[in-house]
Amino acid sequence: MAIYLQTLTNGLMLGALYACLAVGFSLVWGVLNVINMLHGSFIVLGGYLTYFAWHLYGIHPLVMLPVVAALMFVLGFTLQRGVINKVVSAPVLTTLTLTFGLDMILYNLMTYFFTATPRRITLDLGAISLGPVTLPVDRLFGTALALLLTLMLYAVMRGSSIGRAIVAVRMDRTAAELMGIRTDRIYAITFGIGAVMAGVAGVVFATVFPITTNVTGIWLGKAFVVCVVGGLGSVPGALVGGLVLGLVESFAGHWFGPQQAMTAGFLLMLVLLLTRPTGLVGVKGYE
Repeated sequence: MAIYLQTLTNGLMLGALYACLAVGFSLVWGVLNVINMLHGSFIVLGGYLTYFAWHLYGIHPLVMLPVVAALMFVLGFTLQRGVINKVVSAPVLTTLTLTFGLDMILYNLMTYFFTATPRRITLDLGAISLGPVTLPVDRLFGTALALLLTLMLYAVMRGSSIGRAIVAVRMDRTAAELMGIRTDRIYAITFGIGAVMAGVAGVVFATVFPITTNVTGIWLGKAFVVCVVGGLGSVPGALVGGLVLGLVESFAGHWFGPQQAMTAGFLLMLVLLLTRPTGLVGVKGYE
């Protein structure tokens, strides 16, 4: 029984990290109808910025969080306004190909300047024991931070004028334009927010997992799965999808071995695509 409690706890903590990882990807896809192939590289870039600030200058990851968020917003906003916006109304395959090309450029630049050597921030925070369950404090810290960031985005989408404008554009672009909303500006802000969520996920991940350019495709793949499982277009969908994926991977890794954990996640995605394409939460606007 104890081993299953530990597996359940590990799955929930992992799921919270996955939700933070995927929510920005879901936002961009749901609002702009752009499958952002840069998302995995954005996560790794956020992790690298945090790692080198900690390694070279001793800056704590929490201090780097707003710095990384600001830098990633500027990068995402600029890319969307200067490049992606030129083809944003084209078929989805066009934007997918464009973001894939941009991802290859960013991936190769990171590999050139940072190398592909795995790096991780080691905080040495110890562990907490709650009966038969052991909770590494660094993982617990990362989980709490991931949940907080996800809930902050939810609050922004529900309670701010920018958030309401994003929801309006997602639901009906033409009606939003008739109401005076500048959709080109909202698209750039949305892409910037997606980059922010990817970057801050990288900050969190750098304290839990090794950061290397070799994992960009893995994080992107997990974002796809979370969006399909939870339902594209909602923060609750990303949270539910992340938690479900975390639990599935945790128990699959326990029963069948760690190498089969990712396979189980993709099998779940295929089942839901065939049986419930809108995901577990469904799509009602990005809230």
